Amino acid sequence: MDGVLADELLVTMGLVRRHLRRSAGRPFPFSALTDAQAELVRTVRRSPGISVAEAAAELGLVANTVSTLVGQLTERGLLLRTQDPADRRIARLTLTDPARERVEAWRDRRTALVAAAVDDLAPADQDALRAALPVLAVLAERLHPEELERV
Repeated sequence: MDGVLADELLVTMGLVRRHLRRSAGRPFPFSALTDAQAELVRTVRRSPGISVAEAAAELGLVANTVSTLVGQLTERGLLLRTQDPADRRIARLTLTDPARERVEAWRDRRTALVAAAVDDLAPADQDALRAALPVLAVLAERLHPEELERV
């Protein structure tokens, strides 16, 4: 039964993501960023000042790969890479103002679309969805690459 539940969860989550992507679009033109670049941009938006090593750990990538992505995104004017004042060996990442504004506007569009869809659900379904969030958060944590390495 666990395999069936896992498959249904993946199918449903995939549908939610695809429908939302089609409705809200992407923060940057479809071909403008690779998936890895877009994921790094989202990570830096959520955690301004994150180090390259911290971003690599969060994304489950090696630091060299993230450094390459940082270079590409810096060249495109999307990321700023600054030295940590306490330890000059550490690079801190932030979005440029135009990139941050664009990503936040996209996030706001997505949030509004999901909020409207949730508002259309019956109250009992809203409660069920709210109750499922902590379980989904635990599931996400268990699927983190560092957690999977421990298994």
